[in-house]
Amino acid sequence: MTFQVTNQKTGNSFSAEETETVLDAAMRQSRVFSYSCRSGACGSCKARLISGEVNPGEYTTGVLSKSEKAAGNILLCQAQALSDIVIEANELPPGTAMTIRTLPCRVVSLEKVSHDVMLLQLKLPKNQRFEYLPGQYIDILLRDGRRRSFSMANAPNSEEGLQLHVRLVPDGHFTGQVFTTLKVRDLLRFQGPLGTFFLREDETWPVIMVGGGTGLAPLKAILDNALVKHPARAFHLFWGVRSAEDLYLDNEIRRWLDVHPNLSYTPVLSEPKIADRWDGEIGLVHEAVLRKYPELDGFEVYASGPPPMIEALKAAFAAHGLPPERLFFDSFEFTADSC
Repeated sequence: MTFQVTNQKTGNSFSAEETETVLDAAMRQSRVFSYSCRSGACGSCKARLISGEVNPGEYTTGVLSKSEKAAGNILLCQAQALSDIVIEANELPPGTAMTIRTLPCRVVSLEKVSHDVMLLQLKLPKNQRFEYLPGQYIDILLRDGRRRSFSMANAPNSEEGLQLHVRLVPDGHFTGQVFTTLKVRDLLRFQGPLGTFFLREDETWPVIMVGGGTGLAPLKAILDNALVKHPARAFHLFWGVRSAEDLYLDNEIRRWLDVHPNLSYTPVLSEPKIADRWDGEIGLVHEAVLRKYPELDGFEVYASGPPPMIEALKAAFAAHGLPPERLFFDSFEFTADSC
């Protein structure tokens, strides 16, 4: 059966089959709602069900609180319409949607930049062009049908191709291959672009960027593009890792500082080693942000990293004045099954 989905916030409507999620139905018809993981783990696609009935689907415990569920909140990436429904959801303007495609690519380089991070460079066939917004991600399609999600770490460039930051996960199915058996000239397939994590270029707020580990990747892609395109807009990158050896692109970021006066950079170590002789920021990365910017009402924040970092940041930053509509996040989690 086919049902009608109406977004009360915008007045827009689209159809949804009972066998597809509301998010999939929207994407199929070039409607763009905020989303990231598509697995019910991050909460980016949270919306309120005003009327009608849905199958809420399965999602990670804690993504929806008891009060949120009582208020009718659902996750668009999991919920399936069982009748005509009316929702209240954040919807991006027309023209934001980009065509999701499945394309082949070839491995052109594998550079191990730390003990557990590989820079994987991919190249598309000469006759193919892949458009995406800096900050979005792709799904690598494996032969067994599984998918592995990675953010592009560079701005769109047909000559450069795609750069991914792959962290080795213990017992990880795909990441283990990247570190052991994947070779230059190997062929892969991917689908994308995916996600709504990208710079809102019509705004002028100074930007705070918060990355955890390889959550640096989409932030790097955004900065690759924005530092040149918006030289008058201020950007401050906070990058949180365990110890100094995990700052795998520290030198490259510091070189940016010499070229782009609108960029500031603060690396943060949560577990510095004695050998690091570290005299910089220590602790949780979001707490380092608040030490520098205790009042956040005049900023826009882009955060990328594991769910615990994102959840802690959301609560803390709201308490320090950040309006919820000016927080954009890409929440992801590595597990042995998913990587």
